[in-house]
Amino acid sequence: MCTSGLVFAAPPEVCNGVLFLPFMIEVRNLRYTYPRRNNTLQFPDFTLQRGEQLLLLGQSGSGKTTMLHLVGGLLRGYSGSLKVDGAELKDLSEARLDRLRGQKIGFVFQRNHLIAALTAEQNVKLACYLAGVDENKQHNDHLLHELHLDMYRKVRVTELSHGQAQRVAIARALVNKPVVLLADEPTSALDDVNCGRVIRLLSEMAREVQAALLIATHDTRLKEAIPNCIELTTP
Repeated sequence: MCTSGLVFAAPPEVCNGVLFLPFMIEVRNLRYTYPRRNNTLQFPDFTLQRGEQLLLLGQSGSGKTTMLHLVGGLLRGYSGSLKVDGAELKDLSEARLDRLRGQKIGFVFQRNHLIAALTAEQNVKLACYLAGVDENKQHNDHLLHELHLDMYRKVRVTELSHGQAQRVAIARALVNKPVVLLADEPTSALDDVNCGRVIRLLSEMAREVQAALLIATHDTRLKEAIPNCIELTTP
């Protein structure tokens, strides 16, 4: 197996001459109960290595967005085990969890959450600053080029189309070369043509930085591009 060019966040293991890549996401016996609610969500076990891609399919209320927020460290108080890049999230302090989110996890939210007063390029740079990571201008320029945003880098996001702003959000999620990329309903409001474009972009760009890609969606059209999936049922 050729591993040239790969940088492992957690060291790979070799057993009997076989290279085993570390899990970037590892879920075991995971449960979550929302405060002041009676229902408990129980999630299936799964693992993802660098470069692997998985859909979390389910209707509203099935817990797919909750699962994404748990993996991203946005929700705490779960039971069971949830590891990202080898770290058990419930054992991390808030400061260490913030660093993990900023440096190891990229988010593509259903709403872009871009800063309206900033340009496309500045929104991407801001992700480096907030994570305490030195800006890599060559990498930033490459992302903007690959996402066809060269001519829009100096344009404020309020002047961009929905599709352009979505690509800025993808660039922002990838700028720190995350080991995990999370996307929440990235195609729910898109027609077939734009759905295909967005999922290809996410899949290709995640593969380029060797990120484990986890997408929460109810959009079954995505199964054609990413056949690996887990279906969650409403409790």
